[in-house]
Formats: sequence, C-alpha cells, structure tokens
Amino acid sequence: MTFDLVAIWAHMGLLARSIAFVLLVMAVASVGVVVERFIAFARSGASSKAFAAAAMPLIERWQLAKLVKTAQAHKASPLASLFERMTSSYLRGVEKPGDMTPVDLARNEAARRMEATGAELRRGMNVLASVGSVAPFVGLLGTVVGIIGAFQAIGVSGSAGLSSVMAGISEALIETAFGLMVAIPAVLFYNYLSARVAGIELALGRSMGELLDEMENNHGKKHAQDSEEQAA
Repeated sequence: MTFDLVAIWAHMGLLARSIAFVLLVMAVASVGVVVERFIAFARSGASSKAFAAAAMPLIERWQLAKLVKTAQAHKASPLASLFERMTSSYLRGVEKPGDMTPVDLARNEAARRMEATGAELRRGMNVLASVGSVAPFVGLLGTVVGIIGAFQAIGVSGSAGLSSVMAGISEALIETAFGLMVAIPAVLFYNYLSARVAGIELALGRSMGELLDEMENNHGKKHAQDSEEQAA
C-alpha cells in the first residue's frame, strides 16, 4: 500500500474526518499563538532596549516627569509600562502625602503591574498547553474510530484477509501520528516560551528593584533636606 494522504482521506468516515479536522484546527491555533508571541516578544524587546537607553540619564538626573513621558512613548515595552506606573504613583505620593510613603505606593503599584505583565506575556500560551496535552488523545480517538470502521467494513464484506485488515488499521493509525505531530511542537514551543517569559520577568524584577532603590535613596535625601531646612 502506498502512503497517499488523499486516498487515506477519501477512505475515512465522517467521524474520522471530523477528528482530523479538529487536529488541524489545533495545529493552526498553535502556529498562530507561536507566531504572535514571537512577534510580540521581538517588539517588546526592541522597545524595552530603546526605553532603557533613554531612561537611564533621566533616572540619574532624577527627572521623573520626563521619565513618565518617555515611558508613555514606548507602549510596546513592558519595562516602560512598569516604570510609568511606578513613577506616577511615586509622584502622586510626593505631591499629596498620605499614610503611605511615595516609595511604598510605587512598590505596591509595581507588584500589581508585574502580575498584569505576567498575564500579558503568557497570553495564548494556555492554547499551547491544551493542545500539547489533548492532541495525542484526540489522535488516539481517531485511531480507535478508524479501527472500528475497518472491522465493520470487514464484517460487512465478509473478507478477513490480512491485507484488508492492515490497510484499514494503517489508515486509522494516521490519526495518532497526526495527533503526535500536532502535540510535540506545541509542548516544545510552550516550554520555550515559558522560559522566555521567566527570563523577561526576572529582568523586570531586577529593574524594578533598582528603581525602588533609587526612589528610597532620593526620597531619603529629600526628607533629610526638609529636616535641615526646618531646623534652620
């Protein structure tokens, strides 16, 4: 028997074809998620590098208002979004003092933003996880349905020759192979993207800590200057 996908598709029953179509949809969805995530990570990485280069001198001169405006101009950067939220909260705390210090306000806002950023970075990855875990079983279901159909055809024709049995089983096993071909890349890309997200979150956490240190340092200096002015 030659390996002819067109002939195999022609011999499949309606249910087997439906299962194969479901696997095809899973494959397309997986490819879509992977391509979208790669594009999103590339854009955010380029934008974050540009923002970091522009933000460094502003932080050194402690020009927070300009830092906020610069961050707003880099909307694709998760680092810019994090710094914009933190700095805005810090400035509000400085302008309108309350029970919490400006640094505490910035720290709380950073924690909330990190959660939102993590969810955004993982957008669509649940599709890869679902496909990777479900696709092999969907393919196995197609194989079971195909084998049942093959034995039913043998029963109807009354011919139980080895060639007829093996032909039907081999066509049914295509479903399992298709399921594995869909699931294996989905699992590999899910693990790769998860590692990328973990790396981005680690870098964001380090940058967040550095900005909070600067806020602590500069806010402490401001309090010391205020105390000296009041004593004088």
